[in-house]
Amino acid sequence: MKALGQFLQSRRSKVRPDDVGLPPGRDRRVSGLRREEVALLANVSVDYYVRLEQGRAGNPSTAVLTAVADALRLDRTERDHLRQLACSAPPAVPPKTAVRPQLRAMIEAMHELPALVVDRLSNVLAWNAAALEVVADFENGAERNLARLYFLDPSAREYYADWQTVARDAVALLRRASAEYADDTELSTLAAELRAASPDFDGFWTSNDVQNRSHCPKALNHPTAGRLTFTLESLQLPGDDGQHVITYTPADATTEAWLNRGERGQSPLAVS
Repeated sequence: MKALGQFLQSRRSKVRPDDVGLPPGRDRRVSGLRREEVALLANVSVDYYVRLEQGRAGNPSTAVLTAVADALRLDRTERDHLRQLACSAPPAVPPKTAVRPQLRAMIEAMHELPALVVDRLSNVLAWNAAALEVVADFENGAERNLARLYFLDPSAREYYADWQTVARDAVALLRRASAEYADDTELSTLAAELRAASPDFDGFWTSNDVQNRSHCPKALNHPTAGRLTFTLESLQLPGDDGQHVITYTPADATTEAWLNRGERGQSPLAVS
């Protein structure tokens, strides 16, 4: 239950007393709320809240978790993450499944729309030709994991116009996935690798931020096309063990016209 305590500590550090109607007080040694202040707002004893952060509270009730979430002003994704972390017996990691042929055929038919199939750990399982030209050249050496791509490919920081947001979101998705299953050795290995290789990843991981964004803008600095802008859509596939389809829809006329051209030029990421 160590992850539960780390998450609660990270959330209360982001809430100031005046955010929740409490006096700031003097000689504060914490940037956010104290444990006793969270306990007061959640209407639980200080001892119980301390045990909750230490992972010694047994199986907290839904009512207690809701009260703590309200006290810490958690959003919907954070509330879901809190419930998963507090679960005493999370499910075992499901076996991996291949991309269905019908799904692969669907994205390959999207000739002018870059599309990927990824799993819950951002492993790239399938892609179409347009994705090779826009996202990365997965057939010629690009990292087939989006988190590794963002943090380990030196070209990624220039290619993604808002790399900080892209990278932070990728880590927040992995943080959310970390609460879903009990013994996810693949995620543990991935996180350990990236924490050792990238101080930025380590900082984002330590922040304990989580998110489940289904759509967002994406701007790329393409070497031949210049600035390309897209709307990214992430479509979950309930029956495919965490797989989802990511599509890049043109967000302006210039990007759309470039995609519709016959010769577009590949992504600069890992082109051999």
